[in-house]
Amino acid sequence: MADLGLCSRREADEWIARGWVKVNGQPAVMGQPVPPDAQVEVAPQARHQQSGQVTILLHKPVGYVSGQPEDGHEAAATLIGAPSQWRGDARMPADGRRFAPEHTRNLAPAGRLDIDSTGLLVLTQDGRVARTLIGENSGVEKEYLVRVHFAPNGPQGAGLVTQDVQSVFPARQLALLRHGLSLDGQALRPAQVDWQNPEQLRFVLTEGKKRQIRRMCEQVGLHVVGLKRIRIGRVLLGNLPVGQWRFLGADERF
Repeated sequence: MADLGLCSRREADEWIARGWVKVNGQPAVMGQPVPPDAQVEVAPQARHQQSGQVTILLHKPVGYVSGQPEDGHEAAATLIGAPSQWRGDARMPADGRRFAPEHTRNLAPAGRLDIDSTGLLVLTQDGRVARTLIGENSGVEKEYLVRVHFAPNGPQGAGLVTQDVQSVFPARQLALLRHGLSLDGQALRPAQVDWQNPEQLRFVLTEGKKRQIRRMCEQVGLHVVGLKRIRIGRVLLGNLPVGQWRFLGADERF
């Protein structure tokens, strides 16, 4: 069911336990082998439950962690509430939905954004959205604006350049950022990396290893001083204010 995109694996287990799934007209049981040509039916109750799930877009501030609270820092999910819901504008309405306490139940981040970074963070109750963004085979693009210093001997070492970094950064090192680096013993996927201005790079990645951009930059003599995620797939951060959130629109797809 998850492979067909009908739901998440957790939802599939719940639906089967509730008797909401049939295989070839018979109630499904947990762990049941299902041949490729089987007819899988899902009860209307499951669809109704799924339609009530929400996906939230948050402009995460620096100082909040994406997942569970750690080292005295609060989770980004604590920012979700009626006072911080963005009212939007005529171009990006919130589909008239009103915040309700149940919208925070089982709300989980679909991807990470480290504590020192800001920008677009997706939190969702919908396993299909989570699978799209962080599933094993996900190739959804994430776009970042990254302010850097050239620090060939570390941020406190000799040769630090903070202005017009582009003019001193070797072209061969930029090529490595695009393809050729490894993290944790694994080769990274090709990335789009270009200068936006003399002190800022634009990264487009299709994977999300822990502190990936910062660690990539360290390998080529760059020190990250600011990192902001501005896009996930086809969904933009836009002018969503820092610390505020909105619902994913019914017409928006990653």
